[in-house]
Amino acid sequence: MEASDEVRLALRSVPLPHLGQALGEVLAAFEARPLLGVVLVDASPIALVEGAHGHGARAAIMVQLGALVREVAQQCLGEGALVLAGETGRLEVMVLTFRGGRDGQFYREDLPNLVRALDHAIEKKGHRIVYPYAKRAPALGVGLAALVRNPFLGGDTQIRSVVEEAREDAELKRRTVMRERRHGLMNVLLAGRVSSVYEPIVDVATKTVYGYEALARGPANTDYHSPAVLFEAAEEHRLVFELDCLCRQSGLDGAIGLPEGTHLFLNVRPTTIYDPHFRPDVVTRTLERSKLSPQSVVFEISEKESIANFAAFREIRDEYKSLGFRFALDDTGAGYASLQAVVELQPDFVKVDRSFVTGVDTDRGKQSLMRALQSVADGIGARMVGEGLDTLEELEMLGKLNIPFGQGWLFGKPTPLR
Repeated sequence: MEASDEVRLALRSVPLPHLGQALGEVLAAFEARPLLGVVLVDASPIALVEGAHGHGARAAIMVQLGALVREVAQQCLGEGALVLAGETGRLEVMVLTFRGGRDGQFYREDLPNLVRALDHAIEKKGHRIVYPYAKRAPALGVGLAALVRNPFLGGDTQIRSVVEEAREDAELKRRTVMRERRHGLMNVLLAGRVSSVYEPIVDVATKTVYGYEALARGPANTDYHSPAVLFEAAEEHRLVFELDCLCRQSGLDGAIGLPEGTHLFLNVRPTTIYDPHFRPDVVTRTLERSKLSPQSVVFEISEKESIANFAAFREIRDEYKSLGFRFALDDTGAGYASLQAVVELQPDFVKVDRSFVTGVDTDRGKQSLMRALQSVADGIGARMVGEGLDTLEELEMLGKLNIPFGQGWLFGKPTPLR
């Protein structure tokens, strides 16, 4: 590795100095070269990541974003540009660059070129910056502003003014990007451009298919094809309810012709059962159109998603179960209240998160955990499903642990039923 590569690698792990920390350097440069340009990246949506994953995740993302902005700024403007973090409490990265006098090209070409280069870099590499906390980078606006120093006013006053102008420009552009993304998502929802593929759930002992889990997919050849990106976008634009309804209907529509004797595992959010359009009588009529019966449907509730009131949920759950529907607790072990959710909800199936199934054939710790969960499941009359099976060895270990069902790409990738 060359020395320059080592320097670049080191810079990618170092937080940027804040504007306040570098104010002396900025004022000196402004005094020497009175034309100041500011390009600012509004990263305020990263606050959502902090809310979900903590301040460490936010800090890691901001370091990576700072490194990307610094790299692009150097390519466009050379080594003279200052790349700084914003004021304390603001999630932003700014590039400050100075010129010796009036320069029309600077404002007309140089700054806009930097904005376009940053937009392009964030679009192409933004998903790497937020990984593993998100599948797609949130909308980040990039704005610009410039001014010529006025010797009548204090340098700090003018710097604050131009930074605020760049910040407003960036926020406006971020809102524009958000609006375009919302329009794109609304087009997907209103056109019903969500389909379902089905992943088999296999009886470990007989190696026969017990059921199929319906998995949503957005339009092919778009970011929204990934269900993770699709639901992240829905969360961002407060359209989760609408998307959940569409995915549920898609799962039922695609299950027409479900092989006789098999079961449909249908993902629903905990709040879905409060939806008046998801009342038992309405769902039963919908199933009749899909030539399904309540006895063939299992509602999957993700353990990662909070249930505010277990007692209220159980009351409605019991109404569905009286008609023949069954429930599965998905992603068990991936959240913070796995055992509480298992005991409180007493599902018919406990689906163990893939993180505990991968490598279970060689990991004694995972084997012990699976035995413990199996004991809990037996105590409440539930049956376990090991998710994320990739190898025959893992499948054989599930058999040795007396876990009745397995699911994963070992049995083939999810595909349409017809």
